[in-house]
Amino acid sequence: MKNIVVAGGGVLGSQIAFQAAYCGFNVTIWLRSEGSIARTQPKLDRLRETYAQAIRLMAAPEGQTPANWCRGLADYETFDMDACLAQAEKAYAGIRLELDMAKAVQDADLVIESMAENADDKIAFYQKLAPLLPEKTVLVTNSSTLLPSKFAKYTGRPEKYLSLHFANSIWKNNTAEIMAQSKTDPKYFEEIMEFARQIRMIPLPVRKEKSGYLLNSMLVPLLFSGMDLYVNGISDPESIDKAWTLGTGAPKGPFQILDTVGLTTAYNIVQMYVKIPSFLAPYNFKGMSKMLKEYIDAGKLGMSSGEGFYKYKK
Repeated sequence: MKNIVVAGGGVLGSQIAFQAAYCGFNVTIWLRSEGSIARTQPKLDRLRETYAQAIRLMAAPEGQTPANWCRGLADYETFDMDACLAQAEKAYAGIRLELDMAKAVQDADLVIESMAENADDKIAFYQKLAPLLPEKTVLVTNSSTLLPSKFAKYTGRPEKYLSLHFANSIWKNNTAEIMAQSKTDPKYFEEIMEFARQIRMIPLPVRKEKSGYLLNSMLVPLLFSGMDLYVNGISDPESIDKAWTLGTGAPKGPFQILDTVGLTTAYNIVQMYVKIPSFLAPYNFKGMSKMLKEYIDAGKLGMSSGEGFYKYKK
């Protein structure tokens, strides 16, 4: 695989694109509109700075600790700051943004769908994409909650379709969860495992389809529990976060994680549970939905917009 197309320039889509480019792949991000370009380019600008800052920190004594070392950027034994900085600059300069889907995928070896967690939108995307793909192209979804079997029949290549899910801040938290669906050819499962290694990820095979894979099966209940405490008036986001970080030693609490992931993604996940009858729902999903919608409508989308539950410097 050499030519990689990422469909979607959100928080993770932009990170996947930058990391693949950093590792020497030809990368195109397909976007729906000029507005999408206007939202994606600043994310790439920030990633350029983030990678440079991380690389310079790795060259300092305090950066050469397990807590600060970025495994997705270099191995400790062969680290060369100047070479890594040059890689990051080359990645930034080489990423192509494309609105024409046919042009974007015309020579794609791999297409990584990284769109919002909305099943109808994903189905529409796959139906439009299917007739445009070269025979060679492998297609993966970065969906964090929706199962690939739900979409396989719309892709036109179910044997070459599976899930490839990343953790946030992939240059540091360099895991990739690979999950097949019943029609995935094992050959392509192994190809995606190898691709993950080539972009400096640690591939984690998921042997059975599971919504949430490994990481989010553990993470999402934490986020739901934190939001449930807030919307039910039990406490405020900062105190809830402190209860978690000070009590467990974790670097971030649920609301800090939500700001990092993005409130739109959180809202889309919550919407999947809103229709559960209240007497069966373990959490106040309707309250979470209303709260998240108010933040989103106010432009408070999380870290990417400069404000979510917390304020950030742009």
